[in-house]
Amino acid sequence: MFIGHYGPAFLAKRADRTIPLWVLFIAVQFLDVLWAPFVLLGIEKVRIVPGFTKASALDLYYMPYTHGLLTAIGWSIVFGAAYKLIARPSTTRASIIVGLAVFSHWVLDFLVHRPDLPLYDNSAKVGLGLWNVPAVELPLEALILLGGMWLCFRDNLSRAKGTFIFGVVLVAVQIYSFFAPPPASDKAIAATAILSYFVFALVIWWLWDRKRGAATQ
Repeated sequence: MFIGHYGPAFLAKRADRTIPLWVLFIAVQFLDVLWAPFVLLGIEKVRIVPGFTKASALDLYYMPYTHGLLTAIGWSIVFGAAYKLIARPSTTRASIIVGLAVFSHWVLDFLVHRPDLPLYDNSAKVGLGLWNVPAVELPLEALILLGGMWLCFRDNLSRAKGTFIFGVVLVAVQIYSFFAPPPASDKAIAATAILSYFVFALVIWWLWDRKRGAATQ
């Protein structure tokens, strides 16, 4: 799951308009935002194995600190609490929504990953493996992303044209990644991932958050 993770960001925005979209873009990818430097530092491990699954060459064999169920719950609480302390939203509900946005990453990964998501430590790994069924996985990601965008902006579609175009670009990026050669190395995919997450957050800030006060979005 890659672009599909952004669908819950738009659903969370619909649930609470005061939360900036760029914050939600970071939130829904936060487990991977942590995963990338952990791989670069050798704390978590990934192997590049061409053909490992039909949609991904990544053998994510050791990532208990970011993608374990218990650690994902922990990071969700940490991110939600940090949002409350830093942004000081008017209600605790906003912080809870941000925390749930973080946890949505694990839920969606469960759908597509092969059994490499540990329930605790590096044990009892789960995953439904839709990466091995790309004819289902790719349309599912596009549906989650674009469906979330439509639900978020259906009352104000004219102001969201640029954001929808960005969504189509994300779908194109996902299609390209399906057919692109495998990454050169574990470090290369980690560096590319973290750069992408922050670039996408910056783009959504520029498209939506930049000229809109938080309370009027």
